[in-house]
Amino acid sequence: MKTGFKFLLFVFALGLLVCSRQPVKAQCAQCAATVETNTQSGGNAAKGLNNGILFLLGAPYLAAAAGGYIWYKKYRRKNIDINVRKEKLHLN
Repeated sequence: MKTGFKFLLFVFALGLLVCSRQPVKAQCAQCAATVETNTQSGGNAAKGLNNGILFLLGAPYLAAAAGGYIWYKKYRRKNIDINVRKEKLHLN
């Protein structure tokens, strides 16, 4: 019963995400023109914009790495009992 409820909840949440899409634009024309003009006149606004893009690019990777580290620390096996017989091995 729990598995079915979790699946139903997942499908419902996915349906809400798909139905509530809104179109977005990557960069407005005014911002692009401002950065281009600033770069041609010797400014460094493009450098700041590029650094911001790289920051936003790295954030999901850092979040995934932190989640993986926490998962590894929480679920790794500890105090494993290995059942090995006490007999000596005769190889000849």
